[in-house]
Amino acid sequence: MTRFFCPGRVELAGNHTDQQRGRVMAAAMDRGITAEAEPNDEGVIRVFCEGFDPIEVELSRLWPDEKEQGRPSALVRGIAGSLAEIIPELRGFDAYLFSSLPPRRGLAASATLSVLVGYILATFSGAEIPAEELARAAQKAESRWFGKPCALVDTLTCAMGGGVYMDVLENKILPIDCDFDSLGLAMCLTDTGDNNRQAEAAYAQIAADMTAVAQQFGEPVLARVRGPVFEEQWPAHQTDRQWMRARHFFDETWRVSSMADALGLRDGQRYMELMNQSGRSSEKLLRNITAEGCGDGLARCLEASGNLLAGRGAWRVHSLGFAGFVLALMPEMHFELYQAGMDKLFGAGACQRIHVSPRGVCLAQEDKALFNGRGFPEEAAPLLG
Repeated sequence: MTRFFCPGRVELAGNHTDQQRGRVMAAAMDRGITAEAEPNDEGVIRVFCEGFDPIEVELSRLWPDEKEQGRPSALVRGIAGSLAEIIPELRGFDAYLFSSLPPRRGLAASATLSVLVGYILATFSGAEIPAEELARAAQKAESRWFGKPCALVDTLTCAMGGGVYMDVLENKILPIDCDFDSLGLAMCLTDTGDNNRQAEAAYAQIAADMTAVAQQFGEPVLARVRGPVFEEQWPAHQTDRQWMRARHFFDETWRVSSMADALGLRDGQRYMELMNQSGRSSEKLLRNITAEGCGDGLARCLEASGNLLAGRGAWRVHSLGFAGFVLALMPEMHFELYQAGMDKLFGAGACQRIHVSPRGVCLAQEDKALFNGRGFPEEAAPLLG
């Protein structure tokens, strides 16, 4: 039995900028998906995970299936289909997964699953694949098989580990040292209890609004619009929602570089100042806090964070927005009080401290066994035969 681990990712900066080929920064975290797996010679991938229907994918049937879109099985089939284009002979396997990432909550659970299954598949097939190549295969699986646009930075961070800075337009990828623990800062996520499934139309509208402004300048995306040219037109459109979202893009994509610089200088205070600017921009300009069909958990969490951390830390909506998590960063001494306040508002365990994982997807034989060396649990027997 071989053990594997793939971290989830936390978005540090670049809220909705990658859609317009801007800059973004993310980090792998110490939560993710762990698997115990063994190869088989049956030409089949079988995956068992608590809370989900068993998945069985035949390696002879790897083409996309529209009826399967949006399901975890599409991700498994998709990453196998993507890797089949670069690995001559794939070997099937049986795996039991344990995930600490809730789905559809902005923690890149689908990207994590795709990268993990791809890594297991490559390992058992005797292939070594660079992290970037594996990440691009996983991104393809999400967009073509799963039917959901996926940012390369999500799959890349899961594959590489640590911090990742990416300029999408320039295809520039750099590792970033974001060890907040060594800066005396505590990073945490608070689960507001809302699922972002209801916000898909609102997400799509953000991209449509930004694209509409780019097209007014004769460009397909905002990253191709020159900043000074946008600034000339901005005063006449300051109350227009589309232009407000475009304003957020230009400010935010600049902030990503500045936040990366602050980390390089180990200036935690400056980083938190910029993180707060990012958060207020998402609230006021991007406007991805509330949407029809979603609860008001994000708004309440952001307001409470401001009351608890004003002048002492930073807080912002995490990832896509409208539902899901709030990300906060603060000096160690303030974490317990902040956590107590969030847990009181959203329930015990809602606020969890997270740490940056220096490792990406990997063999994890040194980790504690999931099943105490007993192999797969009994409930997996019907699937694994």
